[in-house]
Amino acid sequence: MIDLNGFEIILASGSPRRKAFLESLKIPFSIKTFSVDETFPTQLQGKEIAQYIVQQKNAPFTEIIQDRQIVITADTIVWCENRYLGKPENKKVAKEMLTFLSGKSHEVITSVGFFTCRNFEMITETTKVFFKDLTNQEIDYYIEESSPLDKAGAYGIQEWIGAIGITQIEGSYTNVVGLPLAQVKEKIEIMIQE
Repeated sequence: MIDLNGFEIILASGSPRRKAFLESLKIPFSIKTFSVDETFPTQLQGKEIAQYIVQQKNAPFTEIIQDRQIVITADTIVWCENRYLGKPENKKVAKEMLTFLSGKSHEVITSVGFFTCRNFEMITETTKVFFKDLTNQEIDYYIEESSPLDKAGAYGIQEWIGAIGITQIEGSYTNVVGLPLAQVKEKIEIMIQE
């Protein structure tokens, strides 16, 4: 358990997975989200994309943040063969993404911003994920039976596709789900002491 030392934590995310992870830290927090344009300059690559989007998600809070508040923003992307994979807009795109990832390794990159009225800090975590060769039947089943449209790269490691399709990861499991929890806990502990 973290003693927040009078700080209020605000999670700027509607992700149920990020909410559950923060709840597991046993710290009180509230959720406040804004609709943010997540398009990014095309010259950005890999982690630069996630970092840019986190800054965009942080922007609405600059006018309303109060003393002793920490706003946490996050963005997760999948990066494979110099190609960005965000959340698919429909099942057809989800199938294209999963077919593209099949039999390959890729990076899951999550950037997390920590904003107070005094400063803004960001951490970025990268995890390497390896998929086996997925069959069309496996991909179709997953798309029909799960919720790939709200996940970067069209998959959730914690879901059926992760259990049958992911052969190895190098790095943080929670990062692949959407929040590198150990690193987030450590950063919160540092910030409440400053």
